[in-house]
Amino acid sequence: MKLDPIHLSALSSILRHGSFDAAAAELAVTPSAISQRIKALEDRVGAALINRGTPCTATPAGLRIAQHAEDIGLLEAKLARDLTLDQTSGPARVRVAVPADSLATWFIDVMAQVDDLLFDLVVDDQDYSAEWLRRGEVSAAITVGGHSVAGCDTVALGALRYLPTASPAYMRKWFADGVSETTLAQAPCLTFNQKDGLQKSWIIEQTGRRISPPSHYLPSSQGFVDAAIAGLGWGMNPTVLAQPALEDGRLCLVLPEAHLDVPLTWQVVRVLAPALAPLTTAIKRAAAIELLPPETPGA
Repeated sequence: MKLDPIHLSALSSILRHGSFDAAAAELAVTPSAISQRIKALEDRVGAALINRGTPCTATPAGLRIAQHAEDIGLLEAKLARDLTLDQTSGPARVRVAVPADSLATWFIDVMAQVDDLLFDLVVDDQDYSAEWLRRGEVSAAITVGGHSVAGCDTVALGALRYLPTASPAYMRKWFADGVSETTLAQAPCLTFNQKDGLQKSWIIEQTGRRISPPSHYLPSSQGFVDAAIAGLGWGMNPTVLAQPALEDGRLCLVLPEAHLDVPLTWQVVRVLAPALAPLTTAIKRAAAIELLPPETPGA
């Protein structure tokens, strides 16, 4: 099925800006022209692509087609570079699924190293970022572990280390009698969102039991650290974010030598791998500095 590039650009612009009027302004046409282009595209596809509202959002079919349009842009930009053609359409856009903690600790440095790309980041829990790839809604993702998504090139990056942290006052209040199955079941913990399983995974490693402690839901990487410092609960924080507070005594370890290492993988849709090679190079360079080295198979 061949789709009109003009119709695809209208869809992408609406989803970027959230309205038909803003898309019309970006593309220098009337809102009526944008509406006609979307109607023609929806008629061609045979499905609704946009949920009209404030802001406008994509239907599942709309997300998939918008991603297709971005993929085409990446490939065209790669072709223009290879043939040393003038790129009059501006930088290509890439949609990447990134875990919140990777974004907060090292991924922004990666973005700064790559020219000629505009980033559209999908921030999700690290255990779920691969699902965006499987659904075809992103071009690449930082995922957990070494399980490859079909049709993707995979690079093991290394591990992000998490430390179980809490404030000294919190430790005195909840763990005065030690860290045990009983105290862990009673002490409030911090949870990023309903998808976050880090705290429960750490509890299983330490106790061998599945425990569901009372929990604050707090979807912010830096807010996680701040909440631990404030004594709201204990939580698993990336070393780089927790280290300053550990050094000045605002935080302490819930248990010494009880870290949790989460292996990260870069996966990119194979057909787009050449176009995204500069981004892959920047990611590998940053990971070599910021993450623990990948485990050697059989080690």
